[in-house]
Amino acid sequence: MSHHSTPFEIHLHGDIPLREDVGPHQLHEALRPLWQYAGATSFREGCASAYEEEPGMIFHAPEAILQVCWTVPGNDDFRQALSDACMNLNELCRTGAAFEVSFYDNEFDEEDAEPGQEAKDDFWMCFVGPTPADIMAVQRDMLIHDVTHMMQRHFEPEELGPVVEVIDQLFQKRMQDLALSMQWGMPPRNGGSSGHGGSGRKPRHLH
Repeated sequence: MSHHSTPFEIHLHGDIPLREDVGPHQLHEALRPLWQYAGATSFREGCASAYEEEPGMIFHAPEAILQVCWTVPGNDDFRQALSDACMNLNELCRTGAAFEVSFYDNEFDEEDAEPGQEAKDDFWMCFVGPTPADIMAVQRDMLIHDVTHMMQRHFEPEELGPVVEVIDQLFQKRMQDLALSMQWGMPPRNGGSSGHGGSGRKPRHLH
Protein backbone atom coordinates (compact mmCIF):
# COMPACT_ATOMS: atom_id res chain seq x y z
CA MET A 1 0.00 0.00 0.00
CA SER A 2 1.40 3.38 -0.94
CA HIS A 3 1.89 5.89 1.87
CA HIS A 4 0.03 8.49 -0.16
CA SER A 5 -3.03 6.33 -0.87
CA THR A 6 -4.18 6.83 2.74
CA PRO A 7 -4.79 10.06 4.68
CA PHE A 8 -2.21 9.36 7.39
CA GLU A 9 1.14 7.83 8.08
CA ILE A 10 0.92 6.47 11.64
CA HIS A 11 3.95 5.89 13.85
CA LEU A 12 4.13 4.11 17.23
CA HIS A 13 7.23 4.42 19.40
CA GLY A 14 8.08 3.10 22.87
CA ASP A 15 9.19 0.19 25.06
CA ILE A 16 6.68 -1.89 27.03
CA PRO A 17 7.82 -4.13 29.95
CA LEU A 18 6.03 -7.49 29.88
CA ARG A 19 5.54 -10.20 32.48
CA GLU A 20 8.36 -12.73 32.47
CA ASP A 21 5.95 -15.57 31.74
CA VAL A 22 4.68 -13.96 28.52
CA GLY A 23 5.62 -15.95 25.44
CA PRO A 24 5.84 -14.95 21.77
CA HIS A 25 2.48 -16.51 20.87
CA GLN A 26 0.64 -14.54 23.57
CA LEU A 27 2.25 -11.31 22.45
CA HIS A 28 1.59 -11.96 18.78
CA GLU A 29 -2.10 -12.54 19.54
CA ALA A 30 -2.27 -9.39 21.68
CA LEU A 31 -0.85 -7.36 18.79
CA ARG A 32 -3.14 -8.98 16.22
CA PRO A 33 -5.31 -5.83 15.80
CA LEU A 34 -2.20 -3.91 14.67
CA TRP A 35 -0.62 -6.36 12.27
CA GLN A 36 -3.98 -7.28 10.80
CA TYR A 37 -4.66 -3.58 10.25
CA ALA A 38 -1.44 -3.47 8.24
CA GLY A 39 -2.94 -6.11 5.96
CA ALA A 40 -0.68 -8.92 7.17
CA THR A 41 -1.71 -12.53 7.72
CA SER A 42 0.83 -13.18 10.48
CA PHE A 43 2.84 -11.32 13.08
CA ARG A 44 6.07 -12.17 11.26
CA GLU A 45 4.76 -10.32 8.22
CA GLY A 46 3.00 -7.48 10.04
CA CYS A 47 5.65 -6.62 12.63
CA ALA A 48 7.83 -4.96 9.98
CA SER A 49 7.56 -1.20 9.70
CA ALA A 50 6.69 0.58 6.47
CA TYR A 51 10.25 1.96 6.66
CA GLU A 52 13.16 -0.47 6.47
CA GLU A 53 15.32 1.64 8.80
CA GLU A 54 12.80 1.21 11.64
CA PRO A 55 12.96 -2.01 13.71
CA GLY A 56 9.17 -2.46 13.77
CA MET A 57 7.65 -4.48 16.65
CA ILE A 58 10.28 -6.66 18.36
CA PHE A 59 9.96 -8.97 21.37
CA HIS A 60 13.17 -9.07 23.40
CA ALA A 61 12.54 -12.28 25.33
CA PRO A 62 15.53 -12.17 27.75
CA GLU A 63 14.49 -8.73 29.04
CA ALA A 64 10.74 -9.34 28.53
CA ILE A 65 10.45 -6.05 26.62
CA LEU A 66 8.31 -5.20 23.61
CA GLN A 67 10.14 -2.60 21.53
CA VAL A 68 7.94 -0.63 19.15
CA CYS A 69 9.21 1.66 16.40
CA TRP A 70 6.63 0.91 13.72
CA THR A 71 4.96 2.89 10.94
CA VAL A 72 1.83 1.96 9.01
CA PRO A 73 -0.30 3.90 6.49
CA GLY A 74 -3.89 4.27 7.66
CA ASN A 75 -6.98 6.26 8.48
CA ASP A 76 -8.82 7.37 11.61
CA ASP A 77 -10.13 3.82 12.03
CA PHE A 78 -6.63 2.87 13.23
CA ARG A 79 -7.60 4.32 16.59
CA GLN A 80 -9.94 1.38 17.22
CA ALA A 81 -7.26 -1.15 16.29
CA LEU A 82 -4.86 0.61 18.67
CA SER A 83 -7.46 0.63 21.45
CA ASP A 84 -8.03 -3.13 21.03
CA ALA A 85 -4.28 -3.82 21.08
CA CYS A 86 -3.85 -1.73 24.24
CA MET A 87 -6.60 -3.65 25.99
CA ASN A 88 -4.81 -6.88 25.10
CA LEU A 89 -1.42 -5.55 26.23
CA ASN A 90 -2.85 -4.52 29.61
CA GLU A 91 -3.12 -8.21 30.44
CA LEU A 92 0.54 -8.87 29.57
CA CYS A 93 2.26 -5.82 31.07
CA ARG A 94 4.62 -6.07 34.01
CA THR A 95 4.29 -2.38 34.93
CA GLY A 96 2.68 0.71 33.50
CA ALA A 97 4.21 2.04 30.29
CA ALA A 98 3.68 4.74 27.69
CA PHE A 99 4.37 5.02 23.98
CA GLU A 100 4.03 7.81 21.48
CA VAL A 101 1.40 7.82 18.75
CA SER A 102 1.92 10.14 15.77
CA PHE A 103 -0.49 10.76 12.88
CA TYR A 104 1.17 12.53 9.94
CA ASP A 105 -1.10 14.07 7.30
CA ASN A 106 -0.18 12.55 3.92
CA GLU A 107 -2.59 14.79 2.03
CA PHE A 108 -1.12 18.09 3.21
CA ASP A 109 1.19 19.84 0.79
CA GLU A 110 2.75 22.98 2.23
CA GLU A 111 3.40 24.46 -1.21
CA ASP A 112 -0.20 23.98 -2.38
CA ALA A 113 -1.89 24.80 0.93
CA GLU A 114 -4.32 27.70 1.21
CA PRO A 115 -3.36 30.60 3.51
CA GLY A 116 -3.98 29.52 7.10
CA GLN A 117 -4.44 25.87 6.17
CA GLU A 118 -2.57 23.46 8.42
CA ALA A 119 -1.74 19.77 8.35
CA LYS A 120 -4.04 17.44 10.29
CA ASP A 121 -1.13 15.97 12.21
CA ASP A 122 -1.97 14.55 15.64
CA PHE A 123 0.31 13.45 18.48
CA TRP A 124 -0.47 11.91 21.85
CA MET A 125 0.76 9.42 24.45
CA CYS A 126 -0.88 6.03 24.83
CA PHE A 127 -0.76 4.24 28.20
CA VAL A 128 -0.95 0.56 29.11
CA GLY A 129 -0.54 -1.33 32.36
CA PRO A 130 -1.74 -4.29 34.44
CA THR A 131 -3.95 -2.05 36.63
CA PRO A 132 -5.38 1.47 36.44
CA ALA A 133 -3.05 2.39 39.33
CA ASP A 134 0.00 1.36 37.28
CA ILE A 135 -1.20 3.46 34.36
CA MET A 136 -1.84 6.48 36.54
CA ALA A 137 1.64 6.13 38.09
CA VAL A 138 3.17 6.50 34.63
CA GLN A 139 0.92 9.44 33.82
CA ARG A 140 1.89 11.10 37.12
CA ASP A 141 5.61 10.64 36.53
CA MET A 142 5.38 12.03 33.01
CA LEU A 143 3.35 15.04 34.14
CA ILE A 144 5.77 15.83 36.97
CA HIS A 145 8.71 15.56 34.56
CA ASP A 146 7.08 17.86 31.99
CA VAL A 147 5.85 20.47 34.47
CA THR A 148 9.05 20.67 36.51
CA HIS A 149 11.19 20.74 33.37
CA MET A 150 9.23 23.72 32.08
CA MET A 151 9.21 25.54 35.43
CA GLN A 152 12.95 25.07 35.98
CA ARG A 153 13.44 27.85 33.44
CA HIS A 154 12.16 30.21 36.13
CA PHE A 155 12.59 28.39 39.47
CA GLU A 156 15.20 26.31 41.23
CA PRO A 157 14.40 22.57 41.50
CA GLU A 158 14.13 22.75 45.30
CA GLU A 159 11.39 25.38 44.96
CA LEU A 160 9.09 23.04 43.04
CA GLY A 161 8.19 20.71 45.93
CA PRO A 162 4.72 22.28 46.40
CA VAL A 163 3.99 21.80 42.68
CA VAL A 164 4.83 18.10 42.90
CA GLU A 165 2.64 17.79 46.00
CA VAL A 166 -0.34 19.28 44.18
CA ILE A 167 0.11 16.88 41.24
CA ASP A 168 0.31 13.98 43.71
CA GLN A 169 -2.89 15.10 45.37
CA LEU A 170 -4.71 15.31 42.03
CA PHE A 171 -3.74 11.76 41.11
CA GLN A 172 -4.57 10.46 44.58
CA LYS A 173 -8.03 11.98 44.20
CA ARG A 174 -8.40 10.37 40.78
CA MET A 175 -7.40 6.97 42.18
CA GLN A 176 -9.86 7.33 45.06
CA ASP A 177 -12.65 8.19 42.62
CA LEU A 178 -11.75 5.21 40.45
CA ALA A 179 -11.69 2.85 43.45
CA LEU A 180 -15.13 4.08 44.50
CA SER A 181 -16.50 3.61 40.98
CA MET A 182 -15.23 0.01 40.92
CA GLN A 183 -16.79 -0.72 44.31
CA TRP A 184 -20.06 0.85 43.13
CA GLY A 185 -20.30 -1.78 40.42
CA MET A 186 -19.75 -4.72 42.79
CA PRO A 187 -22.57 -6.64 44.52
CA PRO A 188 -22.87 -6.37 48.32
CA ARG A 189 -20.80 -8.85 50.33
CA ASN A 190 -23.94 -10.39 51.83
CA GLY A 191 -25.03 -11.43 48.35
CA GLY A 192 -28.23 -9.38 48.49
CA SER A 193 -29.51 -6.84 46.00
CA SER A 194 -27.19 -3.90 45.54
CA GLY A 195 -30.11 -1.50 45.21
CA HIS A 196 -28.26 0.93 42.96
CA GLY A 197 -28.73 -0.65 39.56
CA GLY A 198 -24.99 -1.06 38.92
CA SER A 199 -24.03 -3.26 35.98
CA GLY A 200 -21.24 -5.03 37.86
CA ARG A 201 -18.84 -4.49 34.97
CA LYS A 202 -15.37 -3.23 35.83
CA PRO A 203 -14.21 -0.03 34.14
CA ARG A 204 -11.97 -0.53 31.16
CA HIS A 205 -8.32 0.33 31.66
CA LEU A 206 -7.26 3.83 30.71
CA HIS A 207 -5.25 4.37 27.56
